[in-house]
Amino acid sequence: MIIITSDQILGQNIKETLGLVKGSTIRAKHIGKDILASFRNIVGGEIKEYTEALNEARDVAIERMIKNAEELEADAIIGVRFTTSAIMSGAAELLVYGTAVKLGK
Repeated sequence: MIIITSDQILGQNIKETLGLVKGSTIRAKHIGKDILASFRNIVGGEIKEYTEALNEARDVAIERMIKNAEELEADAIIGVRFTTSAIMSGAAELLVYGTAVKLGK
């Protein structure tokens, strides 16, 4: 499965647009990781606990988007974008979306 942020795939023709595909996950703060993050915030530097949590959330959301595209028998997903939003205090949604397409000559 080709996944790309642009609207075209170099050297490929888009034969058919299948529609919007998306994947999302909602993650809550983990109290243990939150305490460690608070300490890192005081001394400075990367907050690795949040970096890891966001990477995991992105991976889950991408896998869900790919599954959605595979159900449509897509060859690729173009125009991929990520967005986040606060759901409640301490919880956020990570959403990834794009356009599923069939490739052809």
